[in-house]
Amino acid sequence: MAYRETEKMRQRKAMARQKIVDCTYACVSDGGFRSARITRIAALADVATGTIYRHFESREDLFAEVFRLATQREVDKVAEALATEGDVTARLEHALRQFAERAIRGPVMAWSLIAEPVDPKVEEERLKYRRAYAALFEGAIREGIQNQCIPDQDASQSSTCLVGAIAESLVGPLSPAQADGNVSIAAEDKDRLVNSIIRFCMQGLTGARN
Repeated sequence: MAYRETEKMRQRKAMARQKIVDCTYACVSDGGFRSARITRIAALADVATGTIYRHFESREDLFAEVFRLATQREVDKVAEALATEGDVTARLEHALRQFAERAIRGPVMAWSLIAEPVDPKVEEERLKYRRAYAALFEGAIREGIQNQCIPDQDASQSSTCLVGAIAESLVGPLSPAQADGNVSIAAEDKDRLVNSIIRFCMQGLTGARN
């Protein structure tokens, strides 16, 4: 008689898989993908290293899933900001601020998502992540053009420029300052950094000077 996996066994496997993902996420949040060694993840998840490879074909597949999880959380926050009531330019500014402020509050994870050297499978997810942001901004820009509160322009190109500008502006400040991966941004510099990024992005988008 062929073996049939029970529902209880499927649930147990799903829970084990989720714990592996959660522990990997914690490792990346703490020290980037470079610190997420399989032996460390296995120890945190209280499983054998071989168990990880029963759930994921490779380390790269595990990292790609964690990257998708982390980036979706960030994209969702920007989508929420753009979905609020009010003038589209104010919503765009709020969304850009969300992007920058969340990155600064979680600098290690933000660096990992934006600029840390990663495997090709994870890099593919990074490109999807940027496209997801750009698609959200493009929709808002088109709305602004239609409502005549944003000058007529190539909304697709402008949205890509926004993503590139804000991401590249954060690379330096978020870059690990020491070999152990610590990131240091002085408290007094945080507001100035965010305001400078937002001002540049909004002036480029609208042509208005505050």
